[in-house]
This record gives sequence, structure tokens and C-alpha cells, in this order.
Amino acid sequence: MNFDIAYANADFIPNGYDFPAKWQKLASDFRASHKNLRLDLPDGEDASNAFDLVLPDTPPKGLIVFVHGGYWKAFGRRDWTHLAAGSVAQGYAVALPSYPLAPDARISQITRFVAKAIDTAAAHVTGPIRLVGHSAGGHLVARMNCHDVPLVCRDRIVRIMPISPLGDLHPLMQTAMNDTLRIDEAEAQSESPALIDRRAGIPTTVCVGADERPAFLDQARDLALFWSEADLVIIPDRHHFDVIEPLMDPDSDMVADLLR
Repeated sequence: MNFDIAYANADFIPNGYDFPAKWQKLASDFRASHKNLRLDLPDGEDASNAFDLVLPDTPPKGLIVFVHGGYWKAFGRRDWTHLAAGSVAQGYAVALPSYPLAPDARISQITRFVAKAIDTAAAHVTGPIRLVGHSAGGHLVARMNCHDVPLVCRDRIVRIMPISPLGDLHPLMQTAMNDTLRIDEAEAQSESPALIDRRAGIPTTVCVGADERPAFLDQARDLALFWSEADLVIIPDRHHFDVIEPLMDPDSDMVADLLR
């Protein structure tokens, strides 16, 4: 198998390379129209790794944390603000953290940074916490269910939703992007949530688009299979880049699954 092709997305999606600009425009438009925002909340010394908090107009029912993808080496919190729309309309606050990117950080370091960001966001909003992440972000939120990750607020987390997650990092060691990610065997073993037994048992809904690359379908199926606390939702007519769009719709099945 050619793993570079197996894990390529944009080449196999119509107008795939146009999506980042589309996301940035949607995110910017949402920030312009939604006034109840708290931007650049500090999380450590580096302001680029702060988080944004989107608040509903009424006291929040709880907190959603969205962790973005980009193979741990691209994007930031400002590219995804629009994905808060569905949960905010349902009365929840949504935190969107940035995190240090490869090659400046190893995946194990990013995992622990995200845990710290979740704990920091949790101090701003009371009530239950739900985690949702896409692609590499799906990997990162899944790692929050694992006991080796220090997470103070874990007892408040009632659901995790990895969307198109990477549950086993071993295949990525065979891709050109590993020149940036620097995954070795030890990190592939310790940072692959599908391979970790010591878990908190948090209810987990794994989502993936039916039109995604076979490798991503396999990754999602395997994570849901290996975790007894997980179920699998395969979403018809969705690929890797548009599978997250239902998060914008307060009446979507995806938002309903996240909030159940």
C-alpha cells in the first residue's frame, strides 16, 4: 500500500484545495455576526496557543471543546469558529483551542497541551463537558479518554466525539509527512488511542463520512471496535472535508449525538 496516497484527502475531493479558504471565510463571517465572543484567552505564555470561547446568549448549559485537525501540523482556532454555531444555538459554550504544531512539537507534547487547554477552558464554564475533534483533532480528543493523559476535569466529560479520527498512528510512519511529525515506534504505540487499554470509559461516538478515503473509514471502524465504550456513525454522502459541516446546524443528527 502507498500510505501517502491512502492518507491524502484533497486530491480525492472535488475542489479539495479550495476548502481551507472556505473555512476561513465561514469562520470570519461567524465571528462578525456572533457578538458573544471571548477571544485570545490565555493558555500559557505563547499567545498563538490561546483559545477562543463562543458563548450563547443565555447561561451556558455546559461546555463543548472543539479540537481542529490538520495532521497536527496545520491550521489554528480561527479557522473553525463557524463550527461552534450548532452547539451555541443549543445553549452551550464552545471553546476552540490552538495548539503548537509539528515540527515544533511532537504529537505527545500536543496531546498534553490540549489537555491543559481543556482544563483551562473548563475553569471558565460550569456544567458537563463534551469534546469533539476532527481528523488529528479526533485523535486528540480520543486521547483525553486515556488515563496516561493528565486531565483534571475528566470527571466532568460526558461524551467524546472523534470525527474521522486517527486512532492508530503506525501507518503515518510510512508517509512523507512523518519527516515533519517524527513519529517513532514508541510514540506510535503510546499515542494511538485505539491501542490503549487504560481508559476512563467515557461514552464515545466515532463519526466518519461514507465517502472518505478507505484508510479513514478503517481508522474509525477500528477505534469503535477496540473501545467498548464507543459506537460508530457512518454519515452518508460526506467526505473528509465536509463531514464536519453538520456541527453548524443545531438540528443536525451530529449535534444531537454530541449533546445526548
